[in-house]
Amino acid sequence: MLRNLFSFFRFFIFWIAFFAITRATFEIYFLHKLDNASISEILQTFFWGLRLDVSATAYICIIPILVFAINWFIPKIRIKPIWLKAYVWFCLFCISLNTVLNFNIFREWGTKVSFRVFTSFYHAPSEAIASSGSSPVGKCIFIGIALLTTGIMLSHFIINYDFKKPEARPSLKVSLTALLLFLNFVLMRGGLQAKPVSQNSAYFSEKQILNQSALNTEWNLFNNVFENLRAPYNPYLYNHPIDAAKIVNELYDVKNDSTEQILTTSRPNVVIIQLESYTADVIESLGGDKGVAPNFEKFIRNGLLFNNIYASGDRTDKGIIALMSGFPSQAIRTIISDTLKHKKLPAISASFKDAGYETAYFYGGKSNYMNFDKFMTSHNIDHIIDEASFDNSHIKTQWGVYDDDLLMRNLQYLARQKQPFFNYVQTSSNHEPFVLPVKHHFSDDADLSNKFRSTAYFTDSCLNAYFDQARKQPWYKNTLFILVADHGHRLPRNTAEAYDPAKYHIPLLFFGDVIKPEYRGKKNSKLGGQTDLAATLLAQLGMPHNQFKWSKDLLNPNSKEFAFFDWDNGFGFMHPGQAVSYDNAGRTTIYNSKPNADKKATETALAYGKAYLQQVFTEYMAY
Repeated sequence: MLRNLFSFFRFFIFWIAFFAITRATFEIYFLHKLDNASISEILQTFFWGLRLDVSATAYICIIPILVFAINWFIPKIRIKPIWLKAYVWFCLFCISLNTVLNFNIFREWGTKVSFRVFTSFYHAPSEAIASSGSSPVGKCIFIGIALLTTGIMLSHFIINYDFKKPEARPSLKVSLTALLLFLNFVLMRGGLQAKPVSQNSAYFSEKQILNQSALNTEWNLFNNVFENLRAPYNPYLYNHPIDAAKIVNELYDVKNDSTEQILTTSRPNVVIIQLESYTADVIESLGGDKGVAPNFEKFIRNGLLFNNIYASGDRTDKGIIALMSGFPSQAIRTIISDTLKHKKLPAISASFKDAGYETAYFYGGKSNYMNFDKFMTSHNIDHIIDEASFDNSHIKTQWGVYDDDLLMRNLQYLARQKQPFFNYVQTSSNHEPFVLPVKHHFSDDADLSNKFRSTAYFTDSCLNAYFDQARKQPWYKNTLFILVADHGHRLPRNTAEAYDPAKYHIPLLFFGDVIKPEYRGKKNSKLGGQTDLAATLLAQLGMPHNQFKWSKDLLNPNSKEFAFFDWDNGFGFMHPGQAVSYDNAGRTTIYNSKPNADKKATETALAYGKAYLQQVFTEYMAY
């Protein structure tokens, strides 16, 4: 009897050891991120991660314990030990695969594998695969095989695959089985305390990379999947609902609803060009690299640049909603994937349609990706021009046609479109895997940062060619162009983490002959976000914008300065006195732009951010 109980102990120890190996693999892979961590701090990740490792192991043990009980209580049944070996190998394969998948996810998103990965793959498998195109596939496959092989070999030394049924009285069988199940349940939930173990138990450092290293990848994934599949609820209840609403209302309270008029006409044509991953780091005027977007600098000299703007989230599906509907990102959710919910959002396309504008949406890829097409058609877009509108010879990437083809098609369309018109053009060439129809401007080698610079440079050249042709058209002089990114990116500098405001800093440029001469080449430094485009644009045209309750007019001198962004399970809030980022899993502040600032400024920023995310998610659930 004791020998068989010891076999369970050995089985448990094996998985604890294998999780330690996967943690070490993660830390070696991201060793460059651990430069500022001491050996002692790195070793602590194994201690602080142990509680979740034990919980994850207990989940793996459920099936073996149940099989053991069936095998023990029913004498006629003999379950051969080979099943356990197959079960262990299957679990090893899944964990090894998840470990290498996590490399690319963590590098791009700054968080470990989550439910969002699978929803993205479900909605658009080809696009999801394309998004991982920049990952070193060969290295990941090698690491995965090495992990699987190591696990299989180690299991033969630690796990007893050849255990036999122990002899025992029925009452003892019941007692021991009940004890095993109870102990396993306690280990699963992390103890007998009121609340089960959470991600917070792995957080021990102010350095986020150490916390993420300690966090068990498999436990985190299953917890995230469970949270997304359970009945909808708001995971961001920081305040009493009335208090949260009051705090957010203060941000949008404007005593004098006036605006600074920068246009020569109140009824221009409007073309919004949403630039894929066009981070501020490629715009010289925003502190970015010189020479990556040289034509954008020319556009800036002939337009009004909003140079203190931040993306709402880190993905295109969140950026479109922020720009079109003025609705902030919802962290762990994306409203565009829920047709019933996104239909209830306002949209600037609907406002323009009501004002007599012809409306169209242009995208070089498949417009059904993440329900983009459903969102556009339900918000009064008359025509959708996407990959299906092009000849197959033009579809050369996983993302459809290149930006030059897309922009030229838009020009052809505008030549016959009735004025006034509203067009929303969504580019895609500056997206993983960063492939081009021409030689890469900054090199054609394996340097990912230079590949990103080259695709950004290509999009910039396409925009220049587009405007060179547009200036020759009769409608050009009465058209307002808005150039804005869908989100930022860690590249090309590869220094900004998911919680760093620098990753979300993006350009917003109002450009064209309809800009009053005295505003051309000027910069507006008011702190704001993507969501502010709706109110700012509609106010210039004298159109109602009260329905965009999450949007403020950047050209209203009385509107307050602030910006909000979030990622999978955290948020950042910025106002002139301070900028903070908060990790909801660890319930801790992980970024502080001014550590020596007045404590009250930090507490105020954190209070605003918590109330803001709470209200955003509350409204998301109400739709």
